[in-house]
Amino acid sequence: MTETPGAIRGITHARVLKIALPIVLSNATVPILGAVDTGVVGQLGQAAPIGAVGVGAIILTAIYWVFGFLRMGTTGLTSQALGAGQTGEVAALLTRALLIGVSAGVAAILLQVPLFWAAFQLSPASPEVEGLTRAYMGIRVYSAPAAIALYGVTGWLIAQERTRAVLIIQIWMNGLNILLDLWFVLGLGWGVEGVAIATFLAEWSGLALGLWMCRAAFGVPAWRDWPRVFDRERLRHMLGVNTDILIRSLLLEAIFVSFMLLGADFGDVTLAANQVLLQFLHITAYALDGFAFGAEALVGQAMGARDRGALRRSAILSSSWGLVIVSGMAVAFAAGGSTLVDLMTTSEPVRAEAREYIGYMVAAPLCGVAAWMLDGIFIGATRSRDMRNMMVVSFVVYVVTVLALVPWLGNHGLWLALLISFVARGVTLGLRYPALERSVQARVAVNR
Repeated sequence: MTETPGAIRGITHARVLKIALPIVLSNATVPILGAVDTGVVGQLGQAAPIGAVGVGAIILTAIYWVFGFLRMGTTGLTSQALGAGQTGEVAALLTRALLIGVSAGVAAILLQVPLFWAAFQLSPASPEVEGLTRAYMGIRVYSAPAAIALYGVTGWLIAQERTRAVLIIQIWMNGLNILLDLWFVLGLGWGVEGVAIATFLAEWSGLALGLWMCRAAFGVPAWRDWPRVFDRERLRHMLGVNTDILIRSLLLEAIFVSFMLLGADFGDVTLAANQVLLQFLHITAYALDGFAFGAEALVGQAMGARDRGALRRSAILSSSWGLVIVSGMAVAFAAGGSTLVDLMTTSEPVRAEAREYIGYMVAAPLCGVAAWMLDGIFIGATRSRDMRNMMVVSFVVYVVTVLALVPWLGNHGLWLALLISFVARGVTLGLRYPALERSVQARVAVNR
């Protein structure tokens, strides 16, 4: 059994924070870009361009999101290869991730006509907005190979605890995008197309910078060892992990989509209030992502090194920090939730409706922390089948509770069903954790 000292050196609070904090900062830059896009287009003085950029960004984000499994799968597999001291496999995994990402992006380009048609069937818009949206997406889609491949690059860097590099890439992309937005739209008068071109250039430059950050891998001959890269068994394993994560993610998205659709039945004010309140969950997720990503990297390395003690300590320390974060957020939401609602909307009816549900926002981080952190642990361990199966169970729990509670409690029942699904996912994954630890013991025994 080959081990690498970097994989099994001390798992400390400082090490967890070093991984997590750059991700938290990186996530904090994401809403800024959306706000600038909207603000710049808003200077045109018309509603249609604002709607077009918003709708186009949502559609393309949804398409790219389907391939989010590439980030998670690459992190788990790469961290395990790193922990096992398999330098060649670490390099080959980057190549596989890039090939999958570029291929997926090319597929999106080739299928853009039916994809965009389907999107507008689900979310119809006025002829003016649809025309501008198609112009926007028709440009941006050509950066799909870069955007999706960057998922793989990001996962590969996280696996090696290089989250500062991820932060630098994100800041570079967003900063360049903002500057080009201002130049193309306000300076050159290119309108919606200018926003799209700015994002196109930013995403390709982001991939270029990401590859430069990964340049050490290109010094390892295995990155272009094509028999290794296309090894059938390794590809099958990677495909299996990614497919399981995809199914899990689709079910999770189905919960949130159904939540919004069901909320619409209670009227426009309740729908708007739910949308405002979901931002509390997004804030929580952005904060927890850093510690979940830390769990992915450290647990994966411990699995690769067959070090059960490091695995347990990685899980405990990262989860402890996650619990600290959500406890702080629960207190903050309890103390300032109404103020945050007021900042997000000026509509008094929506404000009043949203305040009625602040209690659920206080409970949400505490209900969801186990699910978020265990996701990171199981991704690092590449126990994707458990993630898929427990997500299926949680989805069924959500459906049953919706059917039972919504007719009785209305929108309160809907929020309860969502929080219960969080708890169900955390509990079911928690019940599978002992088997995860035992699998490390079993593999150690085999290697002896």
